[in-house]
Amino acid sequence: MFRNLNNKKVDGKLVWLFVFGFIAVGGNAHAQYKSIFIPYSTVGFGLGTANYYGDMASYSRPLASTFKMMRWSIGGNYTRHFTPRLAARATFTYARIAGDDFTMNDSPKYETNILFARNLHFRNDLKEFSVQGIFKLIPDNRSYDRRAQIGAYLFAGVALTAHNPKALDSLGGDWVRLQPLHTEGQGNEGYAKPYSLVQFAIPFGIGLRYKINSRFDISAELGFRYTFTDYLDDVAGNYADPSLFADDPTALAVSNRTTDLVSTRKGKDRIPGLTRFVQANYNITTEDPVSVLPAVGYGAPGTQRGNSPTLRDTYMIGMIHLHYILPTQIKCPPLK
Repeated sequence: MFRNLNNKKVDGKLVWLFVFGFIAVGGNAHAQYKSIFIPYSTVGFGLGTANYYGDMASYSRPLASTFKMMRWSIGGNYTRHFTPRLAARATFTYARIAGDDFTMNDSPKYETNILFARNLHFRNDLKEFSVQGIFKLIPDNRSYDRRAQIGAYLFAGVALTAHNPKALDSLGGDWVRLQPLHTEGQGNEGYAKPYSLVQFAIPFGIGLRYKINSRFDISAELGFRYTFTDYLDDVAGNYADPSLFADDPTALAVSNRTTDLVSTRKGKDRIPGLTRFVQANYNITTEDPVSVLPAVGYGAPGTQRGNSPTLRDTYMIGMIHLHYILPTQIKCPPLK
């Protein structure tokens, strides 16, 4: 009898040990589950701005170059978050950049520089596909539905950009493609080869993210694109011999606009500014500054057309994205 009671006491102890053991194992499994990051994916759509820096937008005037010719951008992306800190994304961006010598230099302070007299302009619609790596300065929490409320990140990658610079052929005229016109003599004997309309670029930048709810984030980011071309604006080398354009009046008109009486984009009178230009640079006072420029050799064949031959063109994209977190199938990790 006493042996049976003792057995019952032993059996009761075993049951309680089993219960506490089960709770302990379950607790450890739950803790292990919470400590495992669950990779997740997002898709996003964004709207924003686009800026160009190059021969018509100098780095020495960052505020004017950024805000005077700001244009638009749109884009979409797919992002895969592999760890709390690391992610990768594929993006497509469609953006317009633009530049205009007259707009950038239409003031007494800048009318005396050579860029005002050059009088070139362009716009370029960019189609960029890129692959980028993301490093999160503020890491995610341990599962996709427990992301940090606010996050910051850095990104960098490689991009392939299709571009196509254009300019107005005349006041109130059509936007014409500049690359086929070989405005600096490209493709002719003694001149450079025509530049490619597809270029590699290196995107890099910084972003901030805010969690709206378990399914949506919003982010703001600023990214620069370093390119390997100086022809996003169709300007890099020297003025070509005008005889090359004898059979193409459009190419002749857009290759050298130093003697235009008005700015082509805005139709504004250039004579007052050119008067100050020839006075400041050549000490010539005249009521006909347009005729002075060819006489002093400004815009002559072989003289400088681009003003930064050692620098490449770059552009900057600023964008607000809305991200949707794709549903993730959660699998319980195996117990160890």
